[in-house]
Amino acid sequence: MAAFAARYARAFADVIAEAHLPLDQVQQQLDDFMATWNGAADLREVFLDPSFPAEEKVAILDRMNQKMGLAHPVRNFIAVVLQHERMHAMEEILKEFHEEMNRRLGITAVSITSARALNEAERKSLLEQVGTLAEGRVEASFHEDASLLGGVVVQVGSKVYDGSVRGRFARLEEQLAVR
Repeated sequence: MAAFAARYARAFADVIAEAHLPLDQVQQQLDDFMATWNGAADLREVFLDPSFPAEEKVAILDRMNQKMGLAHPVRNFIAVVLQHERMHAMEEILKEFHEEMNRRLGITAVSITSARALNEAERKSLLEQVGTLAEGRVEASFHEDASLLGGVVVQVGSKVYDGSVRGRFARLEEQLAVR
């Protein structure tokens, strides 16, 4: 991770908080911008070209914004990233922004891996239990890994809770090897 990405993310989070913009609106606008960015090779080429003047890049952003309708602080943030030739790290900056906002809102990111797809009731029940473990609100990403054989593995920060059949077998194997 580039240190500047965290600085940009914190600064943008400060601006969003000061402007009292709804986070879901900001996130949607950033997602829309990134979808445009990822879908337009010509745009990426121009925005990433250091020989292309920053003023012209911002002018292109402003023309795009006429259609996109970005909130002023969101537009300004993207313009600053453009002017400082940091567009190559935009995805990393936005990842850091998301993590920074989660920290400020007391939301813990968790990763839940199960042997099979979980239905909505199972996800809800698991999220309630994980919320208790994390002592607060959680934002979960769900993954599947058939090699777990059954159960789930939950990662909360650097802590891993392994309730999988594969994990139980591994622990049993360790116990038997010790004896």
